[in-house]
Amino acid sequence: MNRAPVIAGLGITEMGKVYGRTAPEFAAEAVRLAAADAGLDLRQVDGLLTNTGLSGDVGLGLQRDLGLRELRLLSEVQAYGSSAGAMVQYAAMAVASGMADVVACVFADAPLKDPSSGAGAAYAGAGRVPSGWQGLAAASGIYSANTMYALAARRHMRRYGTTSEQLGHIAVAQRAWATRNPRAQMREPITLEDHQNSRWIAEPFHLLDCCLVSNGGVAVIVTSADRAADLAQPPVHIRGWAQAHPGYVMGRGSEFGLVSGAARSGPAALKMAGVSLSDIDVVELYDCYTFTVLISLEDYGFCAKGEGGPFVAGGVLGPEGSLAVNTGGGQLSSYYMWGMTPLSEAVIQARGQGGERQAPRHDMVLVSGNGGVLDHHSTLILSPHAR
Repeated sequence: MNRAPVIAGLGITEMGKVYGRTAPEFAAEAVRLAAADAGLDLRQVDGLLTNTGLSGDVGLGLQRDLGLRELRLLSEVQAYGSSAGAMVQYAAMAVASGMADVVACVFADAPLKDPSSGAGAAYAGAGRVPSGWQGLAAASGIYSANTMYALAARRHMRRYGTTSEQLGHIAVAQRAWATRNPRAQMREPITLEDHQNSRWIAEPFHLLDCCLVSNGGVAVIVTSADRAADLAQPPVHIRGWAQAHPGYVMGRGSEFGLVSGAARSGPAALKMAGVSLSDIDVVELYDCYTFTVLISLEDYGFCAKGEGGPFVAGGVLGPEGSLAVNTGGGQLSSYYMWGMTPLSEAVIQARGQGGERQAPRHDMVLVSGNGGVLDHHSTLILSPHAR
């Protein structure tokens, strides 16, 4: 039996400002949609991997919510924004080894609350008073993902001369892709001037440097190539994968803000897939901030270290560019589902189902996930073709 792992199903719920539903409800719907997309009866799922997000709302209890019995694989996976890639990797290994036959991987979140209720977005850890080293950093104003990534970006700027305008080119290019994506939350085109005039969040980040906040859920079904041959969708072959966890410390000599885990996980995943960077047609990068895109492009090797700024400002991005990056608009303009955002768009592109935004060449797709503040990284190499 050919147990080579493939993605055979994709489920995406309604996305964005969708109120009145919990994260577990979104998760259950996403898994059901993914199974239906694959042409599977939900009872055929014998493995379930969940990503709890920051809220911790989606966990092992999802098995009961879905009415699944006698699972052969069940676990919660937490590597922050790199979790989606990690879940697919573990599912791929389970399928290849025979540990499970049909594994659902799911992420869902519901931090947005109906404004009419008087409640704002609910974030894990909100109101928590930091202590120890974190307390010292917080006293200096560094107390959130915004400020930590801003610190990373500022270090890159000081070392290599990267500018805010160069980051703006990433935001503009991804919005151009989002105008072609009916699922995207933000579909109005923007200009570099719009980017520069958007309000500051944490210098050097403007509002348009930062990802969206979304309610919703995304799931994928991982199974074997043989089983997928009789299913409803063209299989997306999982050709290569790798992780990297740099373990940066806030001290002298750290490469924080200068090098991400993509520098190690990228070459390892490409080697496993038996391809080189020049074979990659579509690039779906984790983009919690514009800076994350820039440093990932450098570390994967699409440009030299320190040259990311001129590279992204040179017209290579966007629908008319030479490099198809974040073709759905990414987390900056489409929707924010942690690592499921780049993964879901990668599956769509590999299947050739992108519609107006479909990349003409999509034989090899690179997908990245980034977690923490450049602390964790996952890379997948996907293809519509078997090895």
